Amino acid sequence: MSSTSLIDAYARAISEIVAAEGFSAEVEDELFRFARTFEGSDSLRSALTDTSVPAERRLALADDLLGAKALSVTTAVVGFIVSIGRANDLPAIVDRFVELAAATRSHEVAEVRSAVALTDAQTTQLAASLSQATGKRVEVKVIVDESVLGGLVARVGDTVIDGTVRHRLDQLKDSI
Repeated sequence: MSSTSLIDAYARAISEIVAAEGFSAEVEDELFRFARTFEGSDSLRSALTDTSVPAERRLALADDLLGAKALSVTTAVVGFIVSIGRANDLPAIVDRFVELAAATRSHEVAEVRSAVALTDAQTTQLAASLSQATGKRVEVKVIVDESVLGGLVARVGDTVIDGTVRHRLDQLKDSI
């Protein structure tokens, strides 16, 4: 089985488990945020993917990180992925899971990077604006990224909308 097929199979299985537990939106959000944290932290990625570290220790680390802050289903999903030795694929599995969950609601996922957290009202307005701009029903997943100096970068499928201050300054520089 190819890596893409495995990722899809794991995402589908997780989707069924989460749906059965009835926490879909919350688990989806927690897994999405954990996957972004995992991608952004070399030390976390190394600790959870290092096969020389006993699986029990890697599972304990995941449990310590998520235990009090996340639903038990979220912790169990991350623990499952780590225990089967697929921690390197965690972001891809979670991203596919999020896509599947959004598809069941006939939505697309917009990954939005912002320097600061957005309020619920801002997220709702952003979803409406992105839906209008792309012609798709959009769900917004916000990633707080301090490297974004101001504004937002949104990715919906293959479409990237860059509204950052840096991008606008580059455009101004090019026009001068």
